[in-house]
Amino acid sequence: MILPIYIYGQPILKKKAEVIEPGYENLETLISDMWETMYTAKGVGLAAPQIGRSIRLFVVDTTQLENEERDFKGIKQVFINARKVNEDGSFWEYEEGCLSIPQIRADVERPERIHLRFQDETFKGHDITFDGLTARVIQHEYDHIEGILFTELIKPIKRRLVRRKLENLRKGIVDVDYPVRVTRR
Repeated sequence: MILPIYIYGQPILKKKAEVIEPGYENLETLISDMWETMYTAKGVGLAAPQIGRSIRLFVVDTTQLENEERDFKGIKQVFINARKVNEDGSFWEYEEGCLSIPQIRADVERPERIHLRFQDETFKGHDITFDGLTARVIQHEYDHIEGILFTELIKPIKRRLVRRKLENLRKGIVDVDYPVRVTRR
């Protein structure tokens, strides 16, 4: 089932998400719905807070980028209860966007690697370092479960330039071709 994506201004997007335990109700269905929602919205990652669930769950599929980036091998992975061990490597800029902040893109500086401890959909533990574009997507989705939006990481001058667009999103003025949930004021 395609779920509505919560748009900028929804309080859940700024909340730190909670750990979940094995036996979490309807987890398999939720994960399946998240994949379907992400693909429908043409995303490469989706975090549970973006669909109104304040839990430490996100999905990433960077295999979709393999044709766009030379010598790039993507992943398709479910991340549950992820905890960042560290980030390292050179910082590099890359233009990011977000399904919860549509029609706004901006360069974000992030380190080239992230080391995570997480569980997969069977709650099997993993301890993996990711790099490059996959690391970037994971960092972006990880930020969602920490209540951080990419617009908070952009340079102040760019933030001022997108302020009006962000305010329109907060008011519920959004034009996308996927279901959304907005804050009406």
